[in-house]
Amino acid sequence: MEIKSSHNKYLIETNELKELLNNEDIILIDTREPEDYEIEHIPGAINIYDIFTYLAVNETNGYEALAQHFTKIFSEAGITQNKRVFIYEDAMDNGYGRSCRGLFILYFLGHKNVQVLHGGFQAWINCNLPVTKIIPQTTPTEFIPSIDRSIIITKEEMLRAIEDSIITILDCRDRAEWVAISSSPYGPDFTPRKGRIPRATWMEWYNTMKYENQIPWFKSPQELHELFKSYGLNEKSNIYVYCFKGARTSNTYMALKMAGFENVKNYLGSWNEWSRDESLPIEKGYPKHK
Repeated sequence: MEIKSSHNKYLIETNELKELLNNEDIILIDTREPEDYEIEHIPGAINIYDIFTYLAVNETNGYEALAQHFTKIFSEAGITQNKRVFIYEDAMDNGYGRSCRGLFILYFLGHKNVQVLHGGFQAWINCNLPVTKIIPQTTPTEFIPSIDRSIIITKEEMLRAIEDSIITILDCRDRAEWVAISSSPYGPDFTPRKGRIPRATWMEWYNTMKYENQIPWFKSPQELHELFKSYGLNEKSNIYVYCFKGARTSNTYMALKMAGFENVKNYLGSWNEWSRDESLPIEKGYPKHK
């Protein structure tokens, strides 16, 4: 089938971003560790590491608290609804999808004029584009959120989905997490339980990417469509995606959207929340799919 590509809706290429660097109507966000940012970063970029580290769980008021937290941070960063926002991580594989998580959080808060730098900081450096140590001054403003709950689900909705065969639960974590060897990317016993959400289909998030010049890039929309199709998905599928805290899911969310899948929702609390609630069911064992 012909894919109506949303590739450029979600991604900006290095040469495109280079031409926009001096535009006052853009905000450039670096999601890497602060110490890496301080060594060098793309000129004009501000560091918002919380995009990767903030955890959304019911015990801390979940999505409501997340919205309040990032409304404050984005206001301090000078983001408004009429500013274009570009986000990057080090590379699309080693950052665990943190730039995509930034896009998703902005989407959740109603800001849809945002793109991820394709290939990340490593792609920028590979093109010999400028970097700096200068930390820019920001002009605080009022970021006004317009919450879009249509793209997220809660643990209660995920629990109901286990009994709903119309919904595909897609687990995009690393293999060690899927087979219950590890509870998280932070170590085997970071959360109290290991395993997966019952009835989930496993598709490791790395599958959305391919390597060229040792840099990971998203596959083309057609390649992504064929990939997801091989896991039994089609354009009409209702898909709930989870990982550990909504970063790898955001990478997968973008890939699904670029491939033409519209009915996709992100469980941002993911395994970090699910595994801590002893009342919620889990499965263990080996993958049923490749």
